[in-house]
Amino acid sequence: MTHAANAFAASIVDLFCGAGGLSYGFKREAFKIAAGIDIDEACRFPYEKNNGSPFVRKDVAQLTADDLSALFEPNTMRILVGCAPCQPFSTYNQKNENPDWKLLHTFGALIDAVRPDIVSMENVPRLLSFRGGQIFDTFVAKLHAADYHVVWGVLYGPDFGLAQTRSRLVLLASRLGPIKMPTPTHDSEEYRTVQDEIGALPPLDHGQVDDVDPLHRASRLSETNAERIASAKPGGTWRDWNPELVASCHKVETGKGYSSVYGRMMWGAPSPTITTQFYGFGNGRFGHPEQDRALSLREGALLQGFPRDYQFAAPGEQIHFKRIGRMIGNAVPVTLAGAIARAVKQHIEGLA
Repeated sequence: MTHAANAFAASIVDLFCGAGGLSYGFKREAFKIAAGIDIDEACRFPYEKNNGSPFVRKDVAQLTADDLSALFEPNTMRILVGCAPCQPFSTYNQKNENPDWKLLHTFGALIDAVRPDIVSMENVPRLLSFRGGQIFDTFVAKLHAADYHVVWGVLYGPDFGLAQTRSRLVLLASRLGPIKMPTPTHDSEEYRTVQDEIGALPPLDHGQVDDVDPLHRASRLSETNAERIASAKPGGTWRDWNPELVASCHKVETGKGYSSVYGRMMWGAPSPTITTQFYGFGNGRFGHPEQDRALSLREGALLQGFPRDYQFAAPGEQIHFKRIGRMIGNAVPVTLAGAIARAVKQHIEGLA
């Protein structure tokens, strides 16, 4: 794989960069990453360590056009990428009260002011229907008014080699000419599986940490949850358990539909969507396919497409499940980022 030494004469700034999943996908495709911007200081180490690019801690809502313009390398094609916070548009945020949805408007205003050559925006598919589609339609209209050619679509992770049934809305826009969406690389018979990604990792008990990789650690289970996972079948539900193990909330009518919680993954299929709480057995279908524990932090990162040596904490730094789980679950999957990067690369090559 070529890297920065053979990079295009282009520079990328990554808004809402987090731990660097989107940037890393572009780096793998030989793009030069000029900088990543995020408000979360905890993301500085993983972003800079793995991408070799500066992390700018700043609230994007306070970022000016001059601030952004200064980050691009001079005399290069300017590419702006980013994933505005997804939580406001998630089905988990039914009341739509999270004010962070306005950051997509901020993203659009920065694009209009700076006019980068190429833009990539990634988010959850529900953005297409959020508030009747008005928020997304306004964003696209702003791009059209700034003379961008715009395309968008919902990408299904397994179609691009991601071992995770994650769907993401991806928009590409260029002021240089028409641009095309990424082309799928895998059909259903070629989908990567949980076993492909995590099957070779050393086994762990719940609460245990691997001797070599401190990120390969599993959260400790309560006595009851240890009994529950011992009764769980790959792909099954809590309905398979003895009645005394079923949680009270699942015995009432309102809880009977939540069949994926306390579930095990299956070796021979992609994983479900990796959320920020994938390390908790009771938070979804996050049980290991055969070991009596939830996914380790490293396993969640691998299922998000990060390489096995991606570092999320400095050597000797205390590892917190909540902090690193949030970084991993919020990341743009590296595999999808690479697909986006290849589409941008093909667009640039087509201009020659």
